[in-house]
Amino acid sequence: MQVRAVASLHSAPVRIIPLRRTGSHVFSSPSLLNMKLLEQLFDHPRAGLLLLRWTLALLMILHGVAKVLNGVDGIAGMLVARGLPGWLAYGVYLGELVAPVLLLAGVWIVPAALVIVVNMVFAVGLAHMGHWLQLTNSGGWRLELQAFFFVTALVVALTHRQQR
Repeated sequence: MQVRAVASLHSAPVRIIPLRRTGSHVFSSPSLLNMKLLEQLFDHPRAGLLLLRWTLALLMILHGVAKVLNGVDGIAGMLVARGLPGWLAYGVYLGELVAPVLLLAGVWIVPAALVIVVNMVFAVGLAHMGHWLQLTNSGGWRLELQAFFFVTALVVALTHRQQR
């Protein structure tokens, strides 16, 4: 059954769609039907979380590779300057290589994500404390990458469910 709206010459046809559960009818335009179809096509929360977890892991690994290639002396210097032992700098390998590999493998996901959270707290605390209220030349927040890693790791930890 099709009904045309009278208010405008440019109105799209309105369809009456029966709902299975209630037996009532809903008026819907073609654009609403397209939205419903789009919502159904992209209703995959587990796939979305997997994609988020893998993205976090792969991007973090790139930072870890930079530490392998260039060393952690700079981080050790920042730690020592704040009265902490320099050997703690090697913890960056846990946060930027080991934990992301665990996320990719799907092993110990919550602890691995929390290691990345701690890694980002150290990164901001050591190297970015003065950047909280700064913007980049392109208008982005100076800490947006660190915030992305921190929040994404929290989301991965908070939303992980064990397979049954």
